[in-house]
Amino acid sequence: MKILNLFLLLGLVFCPLNLVAGELFSADEPIQNGINVFQMSDVFAEIYEKLYDANLGGKNDKMSIEHLERLYPRADITITESRVVLVVDDKVVGNFPRPDNGDWRAYGQIITALMIRLREYDAGLRSLRDVDLYNAVVRVLLNSIGEQGSYINPQDEKQDTDAKILTSLGFEGGRDNRGNFRVVGIFKNSPGDKAGIKEGDLISEINGERVANMTDSELAGVLSGYNSGTVKIKLLTPAGNKYVTLRRATVVSADADIIYRSSNENGKDILEIVVHDVSDSAVNVVNEALAKYANVGGIILDLRACGGDDERAAAKLAGLFLGQKNVMIISGGENGDLEVVPGGNAVTNVPVVVLISDSTRGMAEAIASAFYENHRGVLIGTPTAGRIRKPSRITLKNGGILELFDISIKTGQGAMLDRRGMFPLVCLSSIKNASDRETFFVNVINGQFNSHDYNRDENANVKSLRMACPRIPSGDDEDAMAGAVSAEILTNKTVYNELIGL
Repeated sequence: MKILNLFLLLGLVFCPLNLVAGELFSADEPIQNGINVFQMSDVFAEIYEKLYDANLGGKNDKMSIEHLERLYPRADITITESRVVLVVDDKVVGNFPRPDNGDWRAYGQIITALMIRLREYDAGLRSLRDVDLYNAVVRVLLNSIGEQGSYINPQDEKQDTDAKILTSLGFEGGRDNRGNFRVVGIFKNSPGDKAGIKEGDLISEINGERVANMTDSELAGVLSGYNSGTVKIKLLTPAGNKYVTLRRATVVSADADIIYRSSNENGKDILEIVVHDVSDSAVNVVNEALAKYANVGGIILDLRACGGDDERAAAKLAGLFLGQKNVMIISGGENGDLEVVPGGNAVTNVPVVVLISDSTRGMAEAIASAFYENHRGVLIGTPTAGRIRKPSRITLKNGGILELFDISIKTGQGAMLDRRGMFPLVCLSSIKNASDRETFFVNVINGQFNSHDYNRDENANVKSLRMACPRIPSGDDEDAMAGAVSAEILTNKTVYNELIGL
C-alpha cells in the first residue's frame, strides 16, 4: 500500500480532506472518540520534542510520523512536502497539514489526530488507556533502532507488589476472535513484567505451538504451571513480533532461585542458580547459596531469562565468581568511559557453565561477557539479545516519564555488546538428541571440536550467526538439553578444561 494510484493523488491535490489552518481541533469539542484531544496533544508534543533529538547509545535518529502506521497493519501514512496523509485499505481517511520543523504543538496535534482515526478502525487501539496509547506511540517511534525506550505512568510504579496472583507467569487475559491470547493485566515485577510484556500484547505462539491450536485447558496449564520450567512465547506487539523467554514458578519468588542437585553417577553435586533479574536481592540470594553449598562440584548459572539495568548489582554478582576483574565499561555518560569493577574477592572457584539465550538481556549480557573474557565459565545456549544499554529518565510535565536507553555498555575489554550480544561456545540448538550430545563430547575429548570464536570476530555477521544458532521452540526441550550438556561439562574435567581454554 506504499504507492497510491494517479487518481488518488489527484484527489489529494484538488479535494483535500480536513483542510485546517493552525489548530486541528476546535475548543468546542475537546473530547473526541473518548480522548481529551488538547491534553493528549500536549503530552505527544512534549514526547516528540524529547525523542526527536534523543541520542540513543551514540546513534541520533530523527523520529518519523510515518512510523505510526506500524500500529495498524492496514494503514499507510505518507508525508508530502505539505501534507500528512493517512490511508486505510486504499481509502484516504485523514489529510492534515504537515507541521513545520520544531513546531511541537503541531506535531502533538497531528499524532493525536492520527490516533483518533486509527482507533476508529482498530478495537485493540480503542481499548488502550491514554497511558498505554502514549507508550505504544513511543515504542513504534523508536522501533527503527530497537525497543530502546518507553513511556511510564508514575501511578503504575506505585502499585503494590504483593497483589493477588492469578497466573505463575505474571499476566492475565483472554482469547481474541482469532484464538490468540490478549494480555489485559500484568503483575508488577513478575516475569512477564520484567520481560517487557504489555497490556494489549497478543500471544500467538507458546513453545513453538500456535495458541489458536491449543485447547483452553492446555493454555491454562502453561500459564499457571507452577512446576519449574521455561516457557517460550511469541508476542504480537504494536512494534512488531517479539520473542520472550519466561520461567514459571517465579511470580512471588526472589530475583534468583537456587536448585541443588545431589550427587550423580560421577559423585559430584551441582548447584543450579537461576537469575531472573540482576539486583541486590539476587546478589544476596546467590551469595548465601555459595556459602551454604561451598563443596559442590560445579555451578550452572542460568541467565536465559534474565535482565536488569543495575550495573552495580551486576558487578557484585559477577564479583562473587571473578573477584576484582573489570566487568564492563559504561560508555557515553557525562563522565566518559567508566570501568565497573567489583570491590570484593571471589567467594568460589568452582567450575561454572553459563546458560544464555535470546532472552538474556541488559546487565545479564555484561555478566556473561565477564565470565567469557576471564575464562571463568563456559557459555552454552543461543546468542543473547544484544539489548544492553543503561537507561536515563526524562520527567514530563504531566508527571509521566520517558525512559530512554541512551548509554551504551561494553565488555570489560571494550568490545561492543549492544545490537551484538554474546555468542555461546556450545550452540544448544545444534544438539538435538542424545546421539548428537554423545558425538559432541567425543569430539571435544579427541580435540576435534573446532569452534570459531565469534565473540572475538568484530566482522562477524550477527544476523547470520543468530540464524545458524536459532532459539529452541520448546522450553521443555531446551531445559532438558541444557541440563544434560551442563552436567556433562561440569563433571568431566577433561571436557571442562578443553572448553574453558578455548
